[in-house]
Amino acid sequence: MQKRESNIVDIDAMMNERFGAVGSESRNEFRKEAYNYCVGQLILEARKQESMTQTELAEKIGANKSYISRIEKGQVEPGASTFLRIIDALGLRFEIVKPMTFALRSPNAN
Repeated sequence: MQKRESNIVDIDAMMNERFGAVGSESRNEFRKEAYNYCVGQLILEARKQESMTQTELAEKIGANKSYISRIEKGQVEPGASTFLRIIDALGLRFEIVKPMTFALRSPNAN
């Protein structure tokens, strides 16, 4: 019988090695870049879904095409007001929801 190679990777160890320990400046910078990229991809997909060009979106929010391009590539983080204008221009809805909390009671508690 052949022995199989293990391809199991410890993701925490890999992340620590590449980007530093959790809470470190380098790890926080990586998280920020990853967040910007994800936000950019969400905007890109929503824009394409609406069959809208970067130029059209830029005009709707009062920005320029290159700014939209940089947002979609994750190179820049849009401010809150710009993000909300983009969401509105794409016909999306943004909700802030407070999670419900409740306590479970024992059936025998009176």
